[in-house]
Amino acid sequence: MRHGDKVNNLGRKSSHRKAMISNMACSLIRHKRISTTIAKAKALKVFVEPILTKSKTDSTHSRRVIFSYLQDKEIITELFREVAPKISSRNGGYTRIIKTGFRVGDNAEMCLIELVDFNEIYSNESVKKTTRRSRRGGAKKTTEPLTDNEITEESFEGDAVNSQEMVADVEAAEDSEQETIEVVSEESVEIAEETSELVAEDSEQETMEVISEETVEIAEETSELVAEVSEVKEEVSEEILEEISEEGENEETVSDSSENVNNESKDDDIDESESPEEESKNE
Repeated sequence: MRHGDKVNNLGRKSSHRKAMISNMACSLIRHKRISTTIAKAKALKVFVEPILTKSKTDSTHSRRVIFSYLQDKEIITELFREVAPKISSRNGGYTRIIKTGFRVGDNAEMCLIELVDFNEIYSNESVKKTTRRSRRGGAKKTTEPLTDNEITEESFEGDAVNSQEMVADVEAAEDSEQETIEVVSEESVEIAEETSELVAEDSEQETMEVISEETVEIAEETSELVAEVSEVKEEVSEEILEEISEEGENEETVSDSSENVNNESKDDDIDESESPEEESKNE
């Protein structure tokens, strides 16, 4: 018989159950909100809330006790650094269970379990409402009942005061609108000036880039022209040298031919001089 057995075993052995709840507690401290089944959320609530109470006293003993349950150093530091200061003013009830319906498949009842102080939507910090109080004139309050004329006069005075206040509110709203329009116009002018400056800077950069590209192209063209001129000079010099060599050869041939002609003329003269002598001898 299970008399007095209030532990929900969750269909797991004790070692598996302790490890699972410890991991769920670490996830809850890390993410501040987790989704699980209601049975597991209730078991986790009983497990984690005493740990959160223990974390309010930041001492070595408390850290070691909590580490024996969670077995995670990063979670311990986050618990004492972020969670503990925020829950220090709360006396219990650190978690909240929100039902989210039934799971598809096994139809298990699902829920969200979260830390109360980290949910800004459900926080109990009420915002103070600022109400406008109108100043109403009229007769002083007396215990005597007012007549109909006094009531009508007082209501008229109150309406007049309310209308004046409404007019003042409208004028203040118009003034604020004009101020906002002026501020917006000034900001738009500043933005336009900044954009024009940026456009000018961009155009200058583009022109500089174009100029640099043109200078590079001009330098390349000049280098090509210099190379072509040097080649032309070499060709012209070679042609000139060939012409000079050919002229020298022609002069040599001319000189040789002139010498040959001179020699032939000399031989002819000698032959002519010898011919009369030979004729005389023959005679």
